[in-house]
Amino acid sequence: MDLRQLSYFVAVAKAQSYTKAAERLHVTQPTLSKMVRLLEEELNVTLFERGGSKRIRLTDAGEILLRSAQGILTSMENMTTELDDLLELRRGDLLLGLPPMIGGRYFPPILEHFHAKYPHINIKLIEKGGKRIETAVEAGDLDVGIVILPVENEAAFTIQPFFEDELRAVLHAEHPLASRSSIALRELADEPFILFGEQFTLHHLISQACEEEGFRPEIALETTQWDFMTGMVAARFGVAFLPQNVCDKIDDPAVRTVPLAFPEPKWRLAMIWRKERYLPYAARAWIELLKGWTFS
Repeated sequence: MDLRQLSYFVAVAKAQSYTKAAERLHVTQPTLSKMVRLLEEELNVTLFERGGSKRIRLTDAGEILLRSAQGILTSMENMTTELDDLLELRRGDLLLGLPPMIGGRYFPPILEHFHAKYPHINIKLIEKGGKRIETAVEAGDLDVGIVILPVENEAAFTIQPFFEDELRAVLHAEHPLASRSSIALRELADEPFILFGEQFTLHHLISQACEEEGFRPEIALETTQWDFMTGMVAARFGVAFLPQNVCDKIDDPAVRTVPLAFPEPKWRLAMIWRKERYLPYAARAWIELLKGWTFS
């Protein structure tokens, strides 16, 4: 048994498919099947139920091996990273997840400063909605994720909040409430909503606030881009919700933004990383930099 066999087995177990696992590992499916079969022969057990279903399932023996294999692979990854740090190899990759809405607004100057300070660290940015970032961090596919609080599985992460902003309603300039100094969310109960998709935490934040106010919003449109969202507000498709800092970028005379009164859901940004995972030097350097960053 070797580490490659274990990593191949874990990949198949997670994907529940030889085809998907082979694509992710960049190997052929026959090669992957052979590695798993050799592992079964060596351990004298059957690891996967083989039937007609497209998704393969672990046997009891497979479940036991999966738990052990994940621990072994994590320990090896941590050992390698710690040894690199001991040798002061201040280089490598930082796998960083960013929601599309906030990347361009907040992070270019931070990334510029980080690159100047650590020129040998290669930053790999992955843009996804907050919910998908949570999943990727928990799976070990990202070192650090930037998310909007709250996260679903708090027990899995170390959570470091670093910025808070108020949410504002985004209305057409001719909307009856556009001239108000503030708006209660319940006053918009009969309006069509334009929201980010369900993979974005802000979608759930707004939906939950509406339910607490006693109504379920009518969602007219979902998008992944805040500028398209405001364009659709200008086109009278509905109302939207964005943080103050993003609202400050809106330059459209057909659009107005108004602070939300009660309830007043806060838009809170945080870094998350997996609790049991040893953080590489690049990730720790990023966390320390962002902790001390002053947002304007």
